[in-house]
Amino acid sequence: MSVEPGRGAIGDLASVRGGFLEPILQEALDRLMPMHLQLRHSGHIAHAGPSLQKLRPDLPLAGRRFLEVFEIKRPSGVTRVSDLARADGGRVKLAFRDAPRTGMAGLVAPLSAEHGLIVNLSFGFNIIEAVQDYDLTNADFAATDLAVEMLYLVEAKTAALNEWKALNQRLQGAMTAVEKQASSDMLTGLANRRAMEDVLERLTTSKASFGLMNLDLDFFKSVNDTLGHAAGDHVLREVADILRAETRLSDVIVRAGGDEFVLIFVGLSNPDRLAALGRRIISRLEEPIPFEGDTCNISGSIGLTVSDFYTTTDAEEMMQHADTALYASKRSGRGRVTVYASDLPGIGEGCD
Repeated sequence: MSVEPGRGAIGDLASVRGGFLEPILQEALDRLMPMHLQLRHSGHIAHAGPSLQKLRPDLPLAGRRFLEVFEIKRPSGVTRVSDLARADGGRVKLAFRDAPRTGMAGLVAPLSAEHGLIVNLSFGFNIIEAVQDYDLTNADFAATDLAVEMLYLVEAKTAALNEWKALNQRLQGAMTAVEKQASSDMLTGLANRRAMEDVLERLTTSKASFGLMNLDLDFFKSVNDTLGHAAGDHVLREVADILRAETRLSDVIVRAGGDEFVLIFVGLSNPDRLAALGRRIISRLEEPIPFEGDTCNISGSIGLTVSDFYTTTDAEEMMQHADTALYASKRSGRGRVTVYASDLPGIGEGCD
């Protein structure tokens, strides 16, 4: 093959036909410089490396005018591709004209005296953004490119961060579960005494209006004695469902222990309305509860008080007064609601 004087190094290695290299050299350049462009003197792109073409997968770069695809950031004032190799030692900074406007840096070298140029590009400091925008992997870079090492570091850091986030989420989930267990009754899923005390303290401290209702199941002991504790547990879960159905989401339902329940009605302190609600709850409780072919029959006694009865609300005092009203209901024949009054007799004995 004859070599013309003045041909560049790449032109000396292979013949150039219409701006395209010999296939064997073309393949080598695509592997060594997957982000390169071959430009004709006319300003058209003759060939784009595979990684560069991947940035615009739906629009082939070959055949398009270089300056219509890219905006030259530096050197300034470039209007012809032939000026690129001479300006600033062939160093160039550019960006795509359309979005995403990825910035790149490159080096321009003449392909031959008669033919066009080669522009080898890289992302530089924009590599992380580019990898995210175009879903690139290390396979899209030359094996000797330092960007590959950076990608390995980024991947390692990302993997570590993802693992840390996953671990943190698991820990948060475990903490939430522990906190829920600490404030919930395991059998019914209702709030427990600890949660009740927190709610009452918050309400009394903020001087909010609320109603307090103590509910004790009637005839529950006979269910346990006759049908066993499995039946009793079933009844308690059914009672919890009834209480949820008859109250608002903002109300707090507590299983205080055994067959004792406390209901806290935030923002509701009208004793007549609460008494009517209590009677409706008792009516629901008195409906027979099926269990494994048998029927469980219970009722409920309720005592209630409201924050409006007190000049200064005290949670412990209100609980005592609700208990006094509850046992007044028990003594009066059970299955009823009693609103606290100062002339009610004290708590008696002998009620189950």
